Amino acid sequence: MSQTNIHFEISERKVLLRIFDIVFVLGALYLVGSIFHFDYFIIKKERWFWSIVLALYLTVFATVFELYDLQKASKFEVVVQNIILTSSVTVLVYLLTPIVAPVLPGNRLQIVYFFIAINLALFLWRYAYIMLIATPRFHKRVLLIANRKRVEDIIASLHKSDPNYKVTGFINVGKNKNEFNFYEIEEYKLHDVEKIISEQGISEIVIAASQSDAITVDLYNRLIHLLEKGVAIREYTQVYEEITHRVPVQHVEKDFYRYFPFSRSNQNKLYLFFHRILDVFFSLIGLVFGLLLFPIIIIGNLLGNRGPLFYTQTRVGKNGKHFRIFKLRSMVKDAEKHGAQFAEKKDSRVTKFGRFLRKSRFDEIPQFINVIKGEMSVIGPRPERPIFVKELSEKIPFYEVRHLVKPGVTGWAQVNHKYGTGEEDALEKLQYDLYYIKKRSIFLDISIVIKTLSTIIFFRGQ
Repeated sequence: MSQTNIHFEISERKVLLRIFDIVFVLGALYLVGSIFHFDYFIIKKERWFWSIVLALYLTVFATVFELYDLQKASKFEVVVQNIILTSSVTVLVYLLTPIVAPVLPGNRLQIVYFFIAINLALFLWRYAYIMLIATPRFHKRVLLIANRKRVEDIIASLHKSDPNYKVTGFINVGKNKNEFNFYEIEEYKLHDVEKIISEQGISEIVIAASQSDAITVDLYNRLIHLLEKGVAIREYTQVYEEITHRVPVQHVEKDFYRYFPFSRSNQNKLYLFFHRILDVFFSLIGLVFGLLLFPIIIIGNLLGNRGPLFYTQTRVGKNGKHFRIFKLRSMVKDAEKHGAQFAEKKDSRVTKFGRFLRKSRFDEIPQFINVIKGEMSVIGPRPERPIFVKELSEKIPFYEVRHLVKPGVTGWAQVNHKYGTGEEDALEKLQYDLYYIKKRSIFLDISIVIKTLSTIIFFRGQ
């Protein structure tokens, strides 16, 4: 019996969540306002602007509190926490915003109903999403063409980023054919491929075969036939990039320019001009914020760090040029008396107050001085030390490509990648950095700023 092949892409699910968040909230407010005759809720022609403002606030704060993170959106216990945070901040900001929001009602009980209605609407819709849409019936079912040796890693990398992306089988194009935990179509069974695609509801074929793997003429002809019948056939690096928002450098051949049609924004004078304006603007705000925190930081440093407040270090910037970075000291004095080494998770060299500085990212506030000097940008790859750049460039392909843009105080890798050390960690961060360089745009920059707020709020700094 053929299975359903209805599925939603990542972008479609995120749009769906955003639209119905707004629809359910406005619908609930209208319903409550009509039933209880609360003027504050009634949506009239002259109040459409207020509804738009509320929808905008809801979308922004839902993004900050990760309601559109698809991994977390499918876990109701996480969703409940994030809904309460989102609705609380949205209501508070909306109520206290002059001009663009209505005057506070005389009957303060309306505010309570306002808050409860928003929460119930979001709870109802998100529960429906988890029970009806984030279920196996809407999974995207995929057939993989790859060497058996790579299959498990490919499946793990794709499913980790998109839980609705299911590899249901594979065609082995490698030499070794051993037992596996789900069906495999070997060359002598290729005549069954159309039947299996129909029965399993497969809607996409992903080819992850390298140049050394042999795709037979028979398999090639069958793929052409399936393409003509409307089955989507895609190359693995494209799928990987779309789902994970990373560039899979470990699977890219030597002619990298075919895979890295870097964003035109890197050469767009108008974008670079406004990017620089925003760099200076956000840096000034960051430094003013730092001055306000300065008394607390001084006291914390005296009690918890007991030594110099600032430290400088040589880092590699755009086009490989070296510069001195400014940071608040978070480690003990003489932390590298035995030589340079990567910081580790729960590093014993980090002081108690230093751990707070890192988690809150307050230790990076002095870097805004580097931004104003033009050595860094607010958004970009994390600046690394020359000795580590030399080591990693010898081990990881295309590592130095990250120096095509200015390093950043925050960036795509910093807001997406969990803390880790070593070569594997550096490889994953590089994938995110190259994705940013490739897709760089004002919209991606805004997304990084919002995700940075999430990182600070949830105390996920390194």
